[in-house]
Amino acid sequence: MVAESVSDPMKEIDWSLIEMVLSTDAWNNPLQQARPDVYLGTDERTLGGDRREYGFGKLRYGMAFGQKSHPTYGIRGAVAQFDVVKASGLVPSLDVIDKLQDEAPPGKLCMADGYVKIEELVGKIITAAHSGKRFFVDSVRFEMNVDSSFPRKEGYLGPVEYSSYADYYRQKYGVQLVCKKQPLIRGRGVSYCKNLLSPRFESTESNAEETLDKTYYVMLPPELCLVHPLPGHLVRGAQRLPSVMRRVESMLLAVQLKHEINYPISASKILEALTAASCQETFCYERAELLGDAYLKWVVSRCLFLKYPQKHEGQLTRMRQQTVSNVVLYQNALDKGLQAYIQADRFAPSRWAAPGVLPVFDEDTNEADNTDVMDDVEHSPQSETGMHKNAHLEEFEDEPMEDGEIEGDSSCYRVLSSKTLADVVEALIGVYYVEGGKKAAVHLMNWIGIPTEFDPKEGELARRGCKVPESVMRSIDFDKLEGALNYKFNEKSLLVEAITHASRPSSGVSCYQRLEFVGDAVLDHLITRHLFFTYTDLPPGRLTDLRAAAVNNENFARVAVKNKLHLHLRHGSTALEAQIRDFVKDIEVELDKPGVNSFGLGDFKAPKVLGDIVESIAGAIFLDKVLDTAKVWEVFQPLLQPMVTPETLPMHPVRELQERCQQQAEGLEYKASRTGNMATVEVFVDGVQIGFAQNPQKKMAQKLAARNALVILKEKEAEETKADGVNNGDGAAGKKNGNQTFTRQTLNDICLRKQWPMPQYRCISEGGPAHAKRFTYSVRVHTTERGWTDDCVGEPMPSVKKAKDSAAMLLLELLKRWPDH
Repeated sequence: MVAESVSDPMKEIDWSLIEMVLSTDAWNNPLQQARPDVYLGTDERTLGGDRREYGFGKLRYGMAFGQKSHPTYGIRGAVAQFDVVKASGLVPSLDVIDKLQDEAPPGKLCMADGYVKIEELVGKIITAAHSGKRFFVDSVRFEMNVDSSFPRKEGYLGPVEYSSYADYYRQKYGVQLVCKKQPLIRGRGVSYCKNLLSPRFESTESNAEETLDKTYYVMLPPELCLVHPLPGHLVRGAQRLPSVMRRVESMLLAVQLKHEINYPISASKILEALTAASCQETFCYERAELLGDAYLKWVVSRCLFLKYPQKHEGQLTRMRQQTVSNVVLYQNALDKGLQAYIQADRFAPSRWAAPGVLPVFDEDTNEADNTDVMDDVEHSPQSETGMHKNAHLEEFEDEPMEDGEIEGDSSCYRVLSSKTLADVVEALIGVYYVEGGKKAAVHLMNWIGIPTEFDPKEGELARRGCKVPESVMRSIDFDKLEGALNYKFNEKSLLVEAITHASRPSSGVSCYQRLEFVGDAVLDHLITRHLFFTYTDLPPGRLTDLRAAAVNNENFARVAVKNKLHLHLRHGSTALEAQIRDFVKDIEVELDKPGVNSFGLGDFKAPKVLGDIVESIAGAIFLDKVLDTAKVWEVFQPLLQPMVTPETLPMHPVRELQERCQQQAEGLEYKASRTGNMATVEVFVDGVQIGFAQNPQKKMAQKLAARNALVILKEKEAEETKADGVNNGDGAAGKKNGNQTFTRQTLNDICLRKQWPMPQYRCISEGGPAHAKRFTYSVRVHTTERGWTDDCVGEPMPSVKKAKDSAAMLLLELLKRWPDH
């Protein structure tokens, strides 16, 4: 916190107001003290009851035996007879209310704990004595009282269940209302603390108005309500406090790391690089990690290439791997203590405790026993402490956990994978590159411990071209080749080296492998940077797909053929010549199709040499222009056109088939075999062969088989959709609507959007022989507006996933019939 003047925060607190609140009778009432947002512990959940009922029951049980009520047990939504609550002394008896009603002055309401001015009631918080729920007072409805007719459920056409509000409270809670002339209070529920850092709380003004219109209100008789001593605006602010403090704490960690790195960039960007996707916040490090990964690979490749001019491409690749691998980055992160700054766990406001305040436990665990254990550990000899620690670690290793998972409520450590720490290092490199350019990124890498510096004198030898015999120079059409590149080389020998294959014996001319090593890194960096800054709003996963489609040997091979670079390749292999000739013939057919660009996902496998010469030429231009990457991009950007875009991005057939089967909850299996030089791959979906393909290369055969299977499955879907339309008289009827399939994920998305708990599935039946089992599931959802939905029972299915999908489809149909859906 920054302010013009620093003052003692203890002096800024209004202690008189606090003392006044604490001295009120309402504050001493356990009903008013109970927290509505408590998670009950494991021991309580095993009892099988609803957590809210058990919390209220435990409160009653403790009071019945004279025990002090635990202030942390929420009773929100408890179901209990009103006379039980009344007998506990938490609310006045009915004769007291009769006496109060006879003397009720005008302009006041007779509440459960006394008179309250009507104009002062709006905006306050009240506690319903019959249920333990709390509500914000929205208004007082003078046109309604307890004899007003009770509203019917929407869509319910049966007999009237409750004739009036008085009848409702009498039948459901056993309460005989006395003050029948008093107006009703309209309130809305006080929800527990929400994680306001979640993306679902990001909404536009129109969405906010729509959410406000759907607020669920209840009508409450004043005589059953106790006025809470805390103001409503204070409670609302307190509900936001955990999320605010979480963000302040994480920002302070980012500021601290910024000071340690000692380079001026925005602390909010550093926080982005430290936040994992598992936090489920509005930002994460994945986009920056993609850029940092490419830039790290480029800087290290450049450094090794210039520092070791005598080492061949295989040695350089191994040395680069020893510098940029996840294992090495993980160790660098540990050396700098980055694990203390990483945000990897999803924020749970109900578990938050203010700084300096011990966390509140949700159950009466043996706290004294735990304290004794800790005391024993602290005072035990060193060897005994080690035994305790090792035993605990062995227990931890038995059950692997995900990133950010907390071992227990009182745990003092968390679990982070080595890949998470390595990704954070790459994300920090990406963030520093974006915010401060090359200088900032190099500073960060030096701080981490990644070598990036080299002696310019040592690199001079690597930048010199080899001495090429005059006969070789005369055999190359430089004008045509440089015309295709639209670039004139200052050092022609670099271009000769870039197009020379290892199979071509030439005295004094090296093959292109070293140039290909550095060119691969520079193109990866330049293309990734282009995609990163062009598509700023693209999700990380989609950006990764774009990069994979643009930076691959297959795509570069097509670039070489399109720009006639393969005609200048110097090699001495007859087999390689035949491979290139066949590929060029196939690819010319593909390129002749208007608007078609497979970006390396076509049906033809490219010879690796074609992609290699594109990368080696990029490396040659980089050296010829004295290490200027801007000139490399100036030359290669037109050569790479058309660049892949989100609209033209093709999906790999294998991945598309896998995602489709996952969505449909279908089993997918590939079976491969080889006969001579031909590989055969068969595709099975739920045990039925759908497609197959043959190719000399197994990966290409798998790709073709997946593509054939997709064609067959899409044809079947089209036929089923058409048949459903004929049978139902509506093409949109049935389980499928076009390509959209109603699954559990659709239902989960609705629950997240409306802030409902996740659906509850229950197995109704399971039977049949082992080879033909059938499962039947039901599902229901607890909605904010109407409570639990009806149980929707699906059809018997051969798998659990399909059975759940069948039930979810019925529930989705039910929700669609609701007026507000």
